[in-house]
Amino acid sequence: MTTVNPDQNVNPGQLAESILNGGAATEADALTLLGTPDEELFGLVHAGSRLRREHFGMTIKLNYLVNLKSGMCPESCTYCSQSLGSKAEILKYSWLSTDEAMEQASMGIGGGASRVCLVASGRGPSRRDVGRVGEIVERLKDENPEVEVCACLGILKEGQAEALKEAGADAYNHNINTAESFHDNIVKTHTYEDRTNTVEHAKAAGLSPCSGLIVGLGESDEQIVEALFALKALGSESIPINFLVPFDGTPLEGQWNLTPMQCMKIVATARFVCPDREIRLAGGREIHLKSLQPMALQLANSIFLGDYLTAEGQAAADDLAMIRDNGFTILGQEDEEARTEESVGCCGAEAGCCSDSKTTAEAATHTDPVIRRRGAGTAEVANA
Repeated sequence: MTTVNPDQNVNPGQLAESILNGGAATEADALTLLGTPDEELFGLVHAGSRLRREHFGMTIKLNYLVNLKSGMCPESCTYCSQSLGSKAEILKYSWLSTDEAMEQASMGIGGGASRVCLVASGRGPSRRDVGRVGEIVERLKDENPEVEVCACLGILKEGQAEALKEAGADAYNHNINTAESFHDNIVKTHTYEDRTNTVEHAKAAGLSPCSGLIVGLGESDEQIVEALFALKALGSESIPINFLVPFDGTPLEGQWNLTPMQCMKIVATARFVCPDREIRLAGGREIHLKSLQPMALQLANSIFLGDYLTAEGQAAADDLAMIRDNGFTILGQEDEEARTEESVGCCGAEAGCCSDSKTTAEAATHTDPVIRRRGAGTAEVANA
């Protein structure tokens, strides 16, 4: 592992300005950003949000996972609840039918997702598997031509990326997961090069490369920086940031190595290193970012809607409310939301009919106040 000496004089605001003027963050810059004191986090987020807005405005891209085949994977990834030797009590099933996959995908699209991710556990797909997924891709694109389809099927063999592209897939996901210098600590059944080669195969076939990382595995700050710069060099256009979910029954059970503040610094650093790439809050965001999730949207421009592969996610309605309440719009729905706000007033008629400035969407989702009937002046226990 290469040791990087942090630049203690890095100012996030000045660094953001430099990047906006054509500069780039160095590994030393990134290591310093990761080490930002907690009391200076807001300044880091503010600076990073300038980069996010420059390239993505105030939009949030919604992605939806369809787990086509769950569990029973022969690979030994220590972080994964689906891997060889995992005793986690997850759902295990073989391939969904095309109709079942379409039904699941339609739910995500109905919720506002502009990308559907078709995922299957295993080392890599067989020729038959690629054909099976290709059928699903073709139907999805035929019925929803505006929706992106990303496949995630493991390590690809020659010709498989091309077959997926021909079926209509737009992207292929294969995460590097961690730094090359840490890779062998988390899996022995395939190499780091197996992963990067698959990303290169996808790129060569004309598929948009999607590759990210998992943090909280026990890696060092230097290795997080190493992984981020590897993803930049690899040309990953979508970078999912997963936060370890240490399922009971996996080798990493009980490893809660992250705090919400650390997670924020990781997301911010990713934005500085890859200012124009899609940064996606992925698995584990709810349980690690906790109440800082809305703040993370100032840096990330993409999230998964609903559930993940083997873990439940935040309620989709809560995600949509979080996006709306923090002033963001869903990618692909900007014009629709603008028309709603301009044409409809608070009373449901034409705009200007009353003085209340709240939109119909906001009014429709308000929470009624609850009259206090506990604590002082009552016989009920106080809320404390």
